[in-house]
Amino acid sequence: MGLWDVDKIEYVGRSKGPQEGLAFHYYDADRVVAGKKMKNWLRFGIAWWHTFDQQLVDPFGDGTAQRPYYKYTDPMDQSLAKVDYAFELFQKLGVEFFCFHDRDIAPEGDTLRETNANLDKVVDRIEGNMKSTGIKLLWNTSSLFTNPRFVDGASTSPFADIFAYSAAQLKHSLEIGKRLHAENYVFWGGREGYESLWNTNMKREKDHMAAFFRMCHDYTKEIGMDAQFLIEPKAKEPCMLQYDFDASTAISFLQHYDLMDVFKLNLEGNHANLATHTYQHEIRVARDAGVLGSLDANQGDKLIGWDMDEFPTDLYETSTVMWEVLAEGQIGPRGGLNFDAKPRRSSFEPEDLFRSHIAGMDAFAAGLLVADRMHQDHFIEDLQAQRYSSYDSGIGKSVEDGNATLASLEDYAIDKPQAELIAATKSDHLESVKATINNYMIDALAEVR
Repeated sequence: MGLWDVDKIEYVGRSKGPQEGLAFHYYDADRVVAGKKMKNWLRFGIAWWHTFDQQLVDPFGDGTAQRPYYKYTDPMDQSLAKVDYAFELFQKLGVEFFCFHDRDIAPEGDTLRETNANLDKVVDRIEGNMKSTGIKLLWNTSSLFTNPRFVDGASTSPFADIFAYSAAQLKHSLEIGKRLHAENYVFWGGREGYESLWNTNMKREKDHMAAFFRMCHDYTKEIGMDAQFLIEPKAKEPCMLQYDFDASTAISFLQHYDLMDVFKLNLEGNHANLATHTYQHEIRVARDAGVLGSLDANQGDKLIGWDMDEFPTDLYETSTVMWEVLAEGQIGPRGGLNFDAKPRRSSFEPEDLFRSHIAGMDAFAAGLLVADRMHQDHFIEDLQAQRYSSYDSGIGKSVEDGNATLASLEDYAIDKPQAELIAATKSDHLESVKATINNYMIDALAEVR
């Protein structure tokens, strides 16, 4: 059976009933949907930090996780062992990508030189497993937020020594990304923000962050690294306010510092909620700006209001996400769906790592099937086209063509009676729209056998 006491997870459809736990009900990797195999639409990745490092702690309790590699007590021995356990889990789930922070995979030494040596030993083991399995690195990143030295940020730290250390740490992380042929490289500014404006020069900090990004981009050109740079927005936690608050804020930053050609966005459902947005909203904003890069697959608890990183099981949300993806034609140029999620503290057995990923993979596969059904019928496209049809001709077309002026619009509107203006509006039938989407979900998933 291998390192994990679990067989390879197979697709069974609905043939064994709804309670089959260690099998896929909707995720049929090679099924063709909208011209592509399901696995190529979804490009699932597994997050090293939650899946292999998370001990299932919470602010009020110690870790509960039971993992077979805990038998290795030396930090380096455990880090090396985790690599073999990780790649067997990837293969048994049929996942073709993974992601990691540099500090996830190897322990730190006293100096950066010692830390890099530890890291390189583990990367040797990862590289060997990648070559033997064909599994790829969706993205890697650098943890510039965990260690106490980053208490006031990394690239935005008020202390120049910390800025310098951060740049040196990230330099080696980029070199590893090149070595492992990372498809993307993610920047998540965990502490790039402020606690209080009284002691913060916000403009200076953002200038420093932009300079840091430019150094990183310059270095990738120097070493010939071919990876898409991604910024991952998050509203709060751990900072009171982070400079990449949401998709719109991140886009504004990129526009201001002339970095739009360098970066795209890596978006997450739970982070969208922290910014009081839906996941679909964040994806739409990125799509409209041409910067949709990749997605993190998780969800939050709407009643709790902080970063829960639950596995995604909300079929309505996954359907909205995959509708946006199908409308875009892809998640991003090189993007995927990374499970930045962890089992609940009460789901502590090794088998729960498989069950939780199965739940998330099935939820997004189901969302893809629903979204494809709606796209086939052009339901949303026709709905939107009808709603804005008054701009296809007449005065509306003159507005969109740029031919209207305030004077010409005044001439058009000044003598129109109120009854005529009210008659120009139409009901959205919004409740019916939502009911129809529910019907699509029921019909599309009922067809799975």
